[in-house]
Amino acid sequence: MPLIWCSISGHGFGHAAQMLPVLNELSHRVSGLRAILRTTVPPWFFDGRLTMAWEVSPVEQDIGCVQHGPLTIDVDATWAAHQAFHAEWEKRVVQEVSAIRHASPDLVVSNISHLAVEAAAPAGVPAVGLCSLSWDGVLEPLLDRGGPARGERAEVVRRIRQSYGFADLMIRATPGIPLSAFKKVVDIGPIAQPLAPDPTRVRRAIGADAHEQVVLVSFGGIPLDALPYDQLERLTSYQFIVSGPVPAGSRRVHSAASIPVSFRTLLASADMLVTKPGYSTVVEAVAQSKSVVYVRRYNFVDEDCLVAYLHRYGRAAELSSADFASGRWGAALDGVSRTSQPSETAPPATGAAEAAGILAGYV
Repeated sequence: MPLIWCSISGHGFGHAAQMLPVLNELSHRVSGLRAILRTTVPPWFFDGRLTMAWEVSPVEQDIGCVQHGPLTIDVDATWAAHQAFHAEWEKRVVQEVSAIRHASPDLVVSNISHLAVEAAAPAGVPAVGLCSLSWDGVLEPLLDRGGPARGERAEVVRRIRQSYGFADLMIRATPGIPLSAFKKVVDIGPIAQPLAPDPTRVRRAIGADAHEQVVLVSFGGIPLDALPYDQLERLTSYQFIVSGPVPAGSRRVHSAASIPVSFRTLLASADMLVTKPGYSTVVEAVAQSKSVVYVRRYNFVDEDCLVAYLHRYGRAAELSSADFASGRWGAALDGVSRTSQPSETAPPATGAAEAAGILAGYV
């Protein structure tokens, strides 16, 4: 039976979320396809979402960024982690080559580990990258921040770029950043997975009145440290759904765990989102015509293209990090509620089908 080796970054859940629609589409095209998910993303994330035979091989694939919550990169810690990761680079490559050879897959797909791409070559397996960004692109803007050893940091970026050069192909999802490290780049449309809304059930579960808008507060796989619960309770036109526990007696803030639907159903059923500009959330919000209030981080390389995509094709408003932390959300929520839908239609979410068509040629 055909086998695909999927190297998925464990930096949050965004990389796994981007891969899921592609793998599901590919499994419809390739009979009997199986997947080894080489990732530290926990298996529960794939349960009920990945519609093919799969198993997780929990090995660290890359570093990404070390963060304090979803909004702040710890630049010093990020460079230290990358330097430690690359200090044993040759050993890591040898181990990865051995694992790939043992599994004998038809194809290695990476989102977006340079380790998997480099190891695929001596293992004799074609490697394809699939993402909207790359780690050299993420790290390059941080070269002059976080300590004096610029030369050592530049060597990390050079090492990543060299490894990416082994890829047969890079598939770049829209919207995406420049990807100069790859010898061949093919652009595809946005990647989004169909969502099944159930607003009546969600509104009933949280006791939302007819005049109240339901706001999903979601910042991806890296949890928030805190929320301004007292201030949110005063926003009388809104009901909020958040990850994690909420204070006892909350009238307007509800834990997602208390609502008997999936996160994807919550996203499809909410009237608006409060979030950071992350790929899957942005693309799916636009596809679902959801209003978005976003908190920028200003040091994530793909943020500009995602924010531009939001404003070009959707209804969006920025909330400063200071206003977010202090609970001054009202003006942004009210403003985006009154914003009309742009006249320009978003590109259709054909990315999963396009990527699957390309990958099917390998398996």
